[in-house]
Amino acid sequence: MSSLKCVLVSSIKTLKTLRHNAQNIYPRKAVSGYQFGLAAFLSRRCEGVCVRSSRQSSSSAALNEKGEDSILKWLLLLIPATTFGLGTWQVKRRQWKLQLIQELQSLTTAEPIDLPIEPMELNSLEYRRVKVRGRFDHSKELYILPRSQVDPEREAREAGRITSSGESGANVVTPFHCTDRGVTILVNRGFVPRKKINPETRMKGQVQEEVDLVGVIRLTEVRKPFVPQNDTERNRWHFRDLEAMAKVAGTEPIFIDADFSSTIPGGPIGGQTRVTLRNEHMQYIITWYGLCAATTYMWYWKFIRRIPL
Repeated sequence: MSSLKCVLVSSIKTLKTLRHNAQNIYPRKAVSGYQFGLAAFLSRRCEGVCVRSSRQSSSSAALNEKGEDSILKWLLLLIPATTFGLGTWQVKRRQWKLQLIQELQSLTTAEPIDLPIEPMELNSLEYRRVKVRGRFDHSKELYILPRSQVDPEREAREAGRITSSGESGANVVTPFHCTDRGVTILVNRGFVPRKKINPETRMKGQVQEEVDLVGVIRLTEVRKPFVPQNDTERNRWHFRDLEAMAKVAGTEPIFIDADFSSTIPGGPIGGQTRVTLRNEHMQYIITWYGLCAATTYMWYWKFIRRIPL
């Protein structure tokens, strides 16, 4: 009994000793402090990661925005560059058109040559002046209508007006037997007002004897949009179809416009060849260069001066 009591006392002392030593080695405050320090460390680590992540996200967003802004900047610069190129192209087109008009005018004022009858040669001589001698066959007149008289002086005075004072009428096309060439061709004698389309109203100009004519070679014409089809039964022609006209009149598909000097008193007025081509390139030049200047100005203020538009 006494020995058991001694063992219990000894065990209690041992436990107290171990407890005392444990408190000395790992104080409660130190353990608590350790736990607190670990939580704080982990918290600081998380905060650092979040801050760095936030900064990286902000930096990436800024870089992406800067990249998109740079791409947009150069893409928008294509607009003034393109309009400048189109304006320059129109300058060259205008020079080409003016040269072409000058060439046509020189052809219609050059010395006339004898009328060639070879089709291949005729195809390369449109607007070339030729001379012929022969007789008209007034019984087979053809009428191209509606037409207004070609009058450069009047047209220059009325340029820009909505309406014109010119009288509407027709061009009279008459078979002409060339006694010097042995062929019958079509000759556009010129313009007559509507009230003079009937040949009985202009008998003075229906000459029967041989005459000398100077005219301009014209080729067949393609029907333009909204232009009516030719009415062969009613003898109403709206565009120059040489094959069809030659078939109706019984001639070769050769066509010339008589010049003004070939006008016969009391007959149609010659010189009805229009040699002026549409030349609106100056308007296009102003438009494209104007757009180039405006878009360049806007681009400069947007991307160079950084002023919002």
